[in-house]
Amino acid sequence: MSAEVASRELNPSRDDFAALLAESLAKDDLFEGSVVKGKVVGIEKDMAIIDVGLKMEGRVALKEFGVGGKPGDLKVGDTVEVYLERVENALGEAVLSRDKARREESWTRLERLYEKGEKVTGVIFNKVKGGFTVDLDGAVAFLPGSQVDIRPVRDIGPLMHQQQPFQILKMDRRRGNIVVSRRSVLEESRAEQRTEIVARLAEGQIIDGLVKNITDYGAFIDLGGIDGLLHVTDMAWRRVNHPSEILNVGDTVKVQIIRINPETQRISLGMKQLQSDPWSSIEAKYPVGARVNGTVTNIADYGAFVELEPGVEGLIHVSEMSWTKKNTHPGKIVSTSQQVEVQVLEVDPQKRRISLGLKQTQENPWDGFLAAHPKGSIVEGPIRNITEFGLFIGLDNGIDGMVHLSDLDWQKPGDEVIKDYKKGDNVKAMVLDVDGAKERISLGIKQLSGDPADAMAKYKKGDAVTCTVTSVSDAGIEVKIADSELTSFVKRGDLSRDRSEQRPERYNVGDKVDAAVVSVDKAARRIAVSIKALELAEEKQAVAQYGSSDSGASLGDIFKAAIKKREDAEDGSE
Repeated sequence: MSAEVASRELNPSRDDFAALLAESLAKDDLFEGSVVKGKVVGIEKDMAIIDVGLKMEGRVALKEFGVGGKPGDLKVGDTVEVYLERVENALGEAVLSRDKARREESWTRLERLYEKGEKVTGVIFNKVKGGFTVDLDGAVAFLPGSQVDIRPVRDIGPLMHQQQPFQILKMDRRRGNIVVSRRSVLEESRAEQRTEIVARLAEGQIIDGLVKNITDYGAFIDLGGIDGLLHVTDMAWRRVNHPSEILNVGDTVKVQIIRINPETQRISLGMKQLQSDPWSSIEAKYPVGARVNGTVTNIADYGAFVELEPGVEGLIHVSEMSWTKKNTHPGKIVSTSQQVEVQVLEVDPQKRRISLGLKQTQENPWDGFLAAHPKGSIVEGPIRNITEFGLFIGLDNGIDGMVHLSDLDWQKPGDEVIKDYKKGDNVKAMVLDVDGAKERISLGIKQLSGDPADAMAKYKKGDAVTCTVTSVSDAGIEVKIADSELTSFVKRGDLSRDRSEQRPERYNVGDKVDAAVVSVDKAARRIAVSIKALELAEEKQAVAQYGSSDSGASLGDIFKAAIKKREDAEDGSE
């Protein structure tokens, strides 16, 4: 070392002193904001005095060395880690914090465990809004209320201030947020336990269990660490409206394992499987056609269920409840708990279904109607309904008979004739057919006046008939054949052989006219007549009898001779 350097160290200048001071302060600054080790040099009341090696001491509250709200066991001479916030405050002391030191250590350690997905240990020490706070060895985490346990916990007291494992769900160091879950740890542990228990169980096994919970659809049975579901339909062979009818929470029951789902580890249980199946001999017990008594257990829009014996129910469909009340709700015919006599209509052991009939135990009103009103008899009743295909007429015992459009009139179209009727009119009709099985009664109104086809039997084409004019129109005249109910329409072109005489206005209602039958259609029940055809026929006959125009006689002479002969014949008859 040169004399100049030694002289400078022994007698530093102002600049040298400033440089040394800056270097010293720079070293001190490196400690601020970091965790340092210190020695406990004294304890005064609730404060620990700690020397961190900066030729100055700091004070830290003893409670910061505690865990979970409990004070720490600290004595003079102990070495501790503290967080150096500031080298020197206004009192010339270092500002230290044990809490922040622990927090920094914990955050570093917790981040490492969070990345690996490992569990952490902590202590629940306080309740806050929405959950609880957990001390994770210095770092404070939030435990949501929903993450405390698998099921809601009413009393959190036994869990407070106890070391227990947690799973970190979320970490945000910048915001200082940590969210943990105790529930996920329990679920994982429970899953392992469930796997072991499920491995020991087998379908068909009979086991004792404890009723843990009851719902509307069944009961959960504790099988010793794992729950199984006993559905309400598997509790008994009979209908069970609610599980509470059979079970109570805390009951010990014997159940059979029906099904185990290895993927979801869900277990389905049954109680009725331990009893004999009443459906095994159902066909022999309830043969089709048998009449039995039962109790109405349930009523729906589509029918009523009747219990024939415990575990055996049949359905009376709404269509089998009454002969005449077709659109009536089943609840207006029968009531719950009512004793009824029913008839077995169908039995299906595979589908476990029995179809029952209530109306079959009563007299079929259609059969009764047929006995009182055989085919061909005349009935009378009000028109209850008019449809596009006919009339419905009210008859005895609340049943209806139908008059089809084709049975309204022999000659006129039904869709025209039906316009003459209105609802409420009292009409007479003839019974045409009664089908008790199909519940149908066919009636006819036109049959009351006789079949025109019978009257047509005495007429043939070419017959001369006397008719009475019943109506006159521009198209022709309507006539009624004498001594019958047959009518026919004579068109304008058939009124005369002479075109000048083909005028309907020549005729009046009530006039008598002679015409010839030109067609008889028995199937359509129509007869056609023509005045022109009769005139032509008479002309042809006169020519044949009295000669032709070629013989020298005029047509006038021939007609005169024919007319004279007719008059002489009439005088002779008189």
